[in-house]
Amino acid sequence: MKPTPAVARAFLLFTLGPAVFAPARVLAQDAPVATATRVEEAPTIDGILDDASWMAGSSLGDFVQRDPMEGEPVSERTEVRILYDDEAVYVGAWLFDRDADGIVYGEARRDANPQDADALLLVFDTYLDRQNGFLFATTPAGIEYDGQITREGQGGGRGSGGSGGGGGRRQSSGSGGGFNVNWDGSWQVATTRDGEGWYAEFRIPFSTLRYGSGGAQRWGFNVTRRIRRNNEESFWSPVARQFNVFRLSSAGVLEGFDAPARRTGTFTPYLLGSGRRVYAANSSPEDDNNGDVGFDLKLVSAASLTLDLTYNTDFAQVEVDEQQLNLTRFSLFFPEKRPFFLENAGTFAVGSAQNNEIFFSRRIGIADGQAVPILGGGRITGRIAGLTVGFLDIQTESVDSVAPANNFGVVRVMKELPNRTRIGAAFVSRYNTDDTDDYNYTGALDGRLGIGEALTLDGYVAASSTPGTENDQTSLELSGQWTSRDWDFRAQYRRVGEGFNPEVGFSPRGAHQFRSVYGLRHIRVDGIDWFKELRPHFSYREHLSLDGFSETRHWHLDSHFEFANGAFFQLPGVNFRREGLREPFEISDGIFIPAGTYDNPDWGFRFNTDLSAPLSVEGNIDIGGFYNGTRYGTGTAVNARVSDTFVASLRVNWFDVNLDQGDFQTSLISFKAAYSFTPSIYLQSLLQYSDQSDSFSGNIRFGWLNTAGTGLFLVYNDLRHTGSILETGIPRGPLERSFVIKFTRLLNLAG
Repeated sequence: MKPTPAVARAFLLFTLGPAVFAPARVLAQDAPVATATRVEEAPTIDGILDDASWMAGSSLGDFVQRDPMEGEPVSERTEVRILYDDEAVYVGAWLFDRDADGIVYGEARRDANPQDADALLLVFDTYLDRQNGFLFATTPAGIEYDGQITREGQGGGRGSGGSGGGGGRRQSSGSGGGFNVNWDGSWQVATTRDGEGWYAEFRIPFSTLRYGSGGAQRWGFNVTRRIRRNNEESFWSPVARQFNVFRLSSAGVLEGFDAPARRTGTFTPYLLGSGRRVYAANSSPEDDNNGDVGFDLKLVSAASLTLDLTYNTDFAQVEVDEQQLNLTRFSLFFPEKRPFFLENAGTFAVGSAQNNEIFFSRRIGIADGQAVPILGGGRITGRIAGLTVGFLDIQTESVDSVAPANNFGVVRVMKELPNRTRIGAAFVSRYNTDDTDDYNYTGALDGRLGIGEALTLDGYVAASSTPGTENDQTSLELSGQWTSRDWDFRAQYRRVGEGFNPEVGFSPRGAHQFRSVYGLRHIRVDGIDWFKELRPHFSYREHLSLDGFSETRHWHLDSHFEFANGAFFQLPGVNFRREGLREPFEISDGIFIPAGTYDNPDWGFRFNTDLSAPLSVEGNIDIGGFYNGTRYGTGTAVNARVSDTFVASLRVNWFDVNLDQGDFQTSLISFKAAYSFTPSIYLQSLLQYSDQSDSFSGNIRFGWLNTAGTGLFLVYNDLRHTGSILETGIPRGPLERSFVIKFTRLLNLAG
């Protein structure tokens, strides 16, 4: 008799959950301390900073550069003051600038990436565990940019998130969930600017944050100022050059204030009307017009647990996926964009991102690329007895010929320990609510060990259970990263058993072994103001079958050049690739590559100009051998910005492939544009053409935001077939058109 999901989840939660540990509260050595000042009259959030209450707060100064001159004082005068009352924390910032005309405003739209603008970023580590926190940021354009940090952005390494701005863009570390920009909190910010600089005023309600018991508080805290024309980042609590704002173990302390101990909650109902027309060959179009209602309910307990309930969940306002060209024999990865699944996503992240994820939320409510209605569900996240816990349960409807009715569940338990160390366990389930013999379970144990300031070791072991599967249903991974101001080394090994099947995860290769090694050197040259850094590096990665057959091998040798303004180019990177096929592979219509082992060299060149400029260009060229022939590939993006209100990007990707079995070309063209009437009112469009899928699609979205991603949304989608009826059997013309109007409102519930 198989165990029920409820019993299995309860066993995991209650065997690990009662373990009593004292919360990890380890401070960075010589961490600076800030004190919040209580005020009886809250400041008006208008960005003017002329309220008398601001003068009562003590000023935080002495900001120190992380980049480009590590350890030197910030180049422009910077002052920050912190206030609080019974409802919220208030932060005021005076960001003086002797070259006010050189301030880069960036895009004036909520959650627009502040990487290429002047910016101020605040980080709150509300549990003082030195691993997890909240980020709030703004730019001179007055945007609201926020997110959740988990596990120091997966190690806090270079470039581990766009907002961090740490190091070069080409160096990325971490995985999904390390920084979740799609979390939308309810808070306010306003900015102003004049000939002496710019100014920012924040109001962050206690109800938006998650912390321990009420009363006297002591949080981790840091402030970052970015001066984009200098490519400069400075911190209140110094952060080493190899890390970024996510390095919570380097943050200072915010104390001297009280937070309320009360229950809070929000109720977010929605109303929706939609019209959809589907075109079919040799028949009249079919229309589907309807209306719908639903809601999300959030309750926060005094015990630091948050309950989220959702009914008749809808994601009509979510941005559509950006198409990709696929010249491999494996499934492509598309990121999660639905708000309900993105909140606290880092809590549920287990495994190797985009390679062997134990839980991947896009498996819920999407089957074979089609939407499956979500009836409802719930999620509990938070802290209890020093543990981070998460519980998710979702029920979907059945859709004929697509998917049966399924229940999905996840239980997650983690313990954060000093020096970036943690241990955890997870249990993931799917079961057909109409067929008790159709189920899939996956369990995992994972952990991280921080050794000193530079070395981090990660690992997990997992096992799945699927009816009728007798083969090895286990998986494991070990990895390590050593990061200093001048060097970055990484190594990884993964093994996936023949029967391992995380149905609610993402494991595109099936059974395999994987091993990789990576090394990079950061070289800076004194006395050259226009040049920032040289980064020579090498990498090796290989996928093998369980019996040792080499399926994919890649050796890479390269060097990156980054300039003071953020421009970048790569010396022609040299690659030596192997593809091993045990059976033929159809790479394009009617073109099959025979079984065999194919070794080929190729080279690539990449560059970008200053991406903060009103007009910028990104591009790449790849030329070399490909299976038993050659491949020529190029990608170019032209980005334009007019003031802080209009941005647009035209991107073209193209491949020309010549093989013994035949030749083909494939291309993908996309155009994105956004106009911001205000930071909370915008119009966006995404147009895409792909000859690989013989399609042209258009998505136009209008949003009038109220708070925390709620408001009025108008969405139009258009999908057209562009291929020949002789080749595809589908006539050229429209396939589907839809229009959606949705209104959603966040209502605060009394505490």
